[in-house]
Amino acid sequence: MRVEIVDLTGDNIKDAPEFSAYPFSCKYCLYWECPEEFKDLERKGKETMTGKKLVWLQNTIDSFGNCGKILRVDGEPVGYAQYAPHELLPNSASYSASPGDDAVLLSRLYIAQERCRYLMARFLKTIVEELKGRGIKAIETFATKKNSFETPSGPVEFYLRNGFRIHEDDKEWPLMRLDL
Repeated sequence: MRVEIVDLTGDNIKDAPEFSAYPFSCKYCLYWECPEEFKDLERKGKETMTGKKLVWLQNTIDSFGNCGKILRVDGEPVGYAQYAPHELLPNSASYSASPGDDAVLLSRLYIAQERCRYLMARFLKTIVEELKGRGIKAIETFATKKNSFETPSGPVEFYLRNGFRIHEDDKEWPLMRLDL
């Protein structure tokens, strides 16, 4: 089995894994990036959503640098991660907890194929090492209290096992934090 984790680019975002919950496959979802565009996604269509995602991606790369990863197993894309300062992910302001100005918000850490979930910690570690190397002080994410990976970022228990702590608690979506 060959595992490859590559930076997200405008050229390879089309390779991000799709899953049956369209329109919420990560490469089309605008939940964090463009909350005003998130409504009625199916009517807007994949092409429109992909175009808006590409604009956000390029602007974020230009202002922040690399902001995501794709995980491939034997050449097949199975995972998607996305992160940026919270001001580049405006929907983070709609949550009760406020991401810190010293942190990068991990808005998505998703593996679409259950058989590959054992790679989740390795996927996260790659992101942590990159951001640490860039001098980022902390990583934060909104994790679910449900024991489910069927969310954009995954369950609280996963993050606790990987060094994060609950920074601000919430009954559904606590803000998790890992100081680097």
